[in-house]
Amino acid sequence: MPSRVRVWLNRTYAENVFFMDQLRRNPSDRAVEIHATHGDADSPVLAAADTADLEPEGLSPAAYVEYALDQCARRGIDVFVPRLHQRAIVAHRVDFRAVGTALLAPTREAVAVFEDKATAYEAVRSVGVPVPPWWRVRTADELVAAVEELEAAGHRACFKPAAGAGGVGFRVITRAPFSLLHLSGFPGPYVQLDLVVEALRQAEEPVDWLVMPRLEQPEVSVDCLTGPDNRLRLAVGRTKNGRRRGFTLHEQWLEPARLIAEGFGLHHLSNIQFRMLGDRPVLMDVNTRPAGGLHQLSLCGVNAPWAAVQLALGEDPGVIEPPFLGQDYTVVSGPRPLRAVSLPQQRVEEAEVLLPAVPAPAAAVTTEAGAAAIAPA
Repeated sequence: MPSRVRVWLNRTYAENVFFMDQLRRNPSDRAVEIHATHGDADSPVLAAADTADLEPEGLSPAAYVEYALDQCARRGIDVFVPRLHQRAIVAHRVDFRAVGTALLAPTREAVAVFEDKATAYEAVRSVGVPVPPWWRVRTADELVAAVEELEAAGHRACFKPAAGAGGVGFRVITRAPFSLLHLSGFPGPYVQLDLVVEALRQAEEPVDWLVMPRLEQPEVSVDCLTGPDNRLRLAVGRTKNGRRRGFTLHEQWLEPARLIAEGFGLHHLSNIQFRMLGDRPVLMDVNTRPAGGLHQLSLCGVNAPWAAVQLALGEDPGVIEPPFLGQDYTVVSGPRPLRAVSLPQQRVEEAEVLLPAVPAPAAAVTTEAGAAAIAPA
């Protein structure tokens, strides 16, 4: 009988409760136990896990690697899916292998390239993948110059941090004066240019932003599974156009994703996002981790998390072709259980004891689930 597989997810997104569900419902009928750690005791991933710990705060990347190695050794982790401090962790892949843990993460070089969006755009452009025009700005004068050049070309300017994830810090520039119109309805991403310029002039330190055109829909996120031999095992595009979601295998999206995943060592799971600039798709972002919406591929009959774990364990699943493409769908919110009592901050001696999950049906958290959340893996 195949042995149990123990998987650890560190400080991951709430949506990865569905990643965990799919691991347990794997087509190999393999026993899977999941360990989760987080800085928020009320994260739903802690309640969804078999064992859980609160992560210590304030650790440097180097200290976090030591913490992670200790977790893997004590918890008997077979596969570690790192999100927090991914770059520092993958630099110690050999050390994790020495304690019996495989990292479900790209190469050290790939993480370094895609950690910085400006470096990423330069790199992918060199292999023929189209990118939008962009300017790296650090001062108010540089911002104004970039915005004026974009507007002269007929574009609406936006900016985002050169390093970041999840759309944090994304804003769209407007020249419309601030008025009551900006205070009606829900808050949006639009920000007045004069307010941004004034904030930059008053700032004590320079920013590090990318300024680029506001790209149009559809947005296509290509979920990729790539082996350590740099060969793609799976690539499916998830389309987003307003509320409507769907799937695509069109080569205009898959071919540039393949060039990036195979050409830059994006081993295991990655997510490569495109949007439209005029009538052509251009790269928007590259995530060197599983996307929060990866579980939605279950609507195409694919269990990508399990295939990735197999690959990390050296059990090559081969090339995976979706048996069908699911119908268009949307996503809605749904409840997930929390632990009955927030996990206490753990002392060293307490950390030696495994903490079983104790879900509390009465407490719930809202996550973006969608139809895919209840679809079979």
